[in-house]
Amino acid sequence: MRYNLFGQGNDAALLVSRILLAALFVLFGWEKITGFAGTVGYMAHVGAPAPMLSAVIAVVMEFGVGILILVGFYTRPLAVLLALYTLATAIIGHHFWNMTGGEQMANMINFYKNVSIAGGLAALAAAGPGRFSIDGK
Repeated sequence: MRYNLFGQGNDAALLVSRILLAALFVLFGWEKITGFAGTVGYMAHVGAPAPMLSAVIAVVMEFGVGILILVGFYTRPLAVLLALYTLATAIIGHHFWNMTGGEQMANMINFYKNVSIAGGLAALAAAGPGRFSIDGK
């Protein structure tokens, strides 16, 4: 007998997972939209290629795809895409291996948080969104 904290199915757990994963992206995507000039400046600061284009991609991925994951629309392919984006941002934005001291530690933590988030997105892609989603309807 399988123990399931959320009752009969995994649908509630998948909904909670989508909400928790999407919250980060939607929140920071919104900040990138409302402070777009600062987002472009940050992209230039961390060495992102084509800072303006990188900022647009960040907004689309974080806010746009984050909302779609939240509501469970094209969840599996978008979770894979967002996982790849998250890994890319870890490499581009948190290159701790080129740093020292406190900056290195902070970026190492953020790098591995991104890797962990990508793992959660991969699990979501494997499991699917559950029935409390647009895909599940």
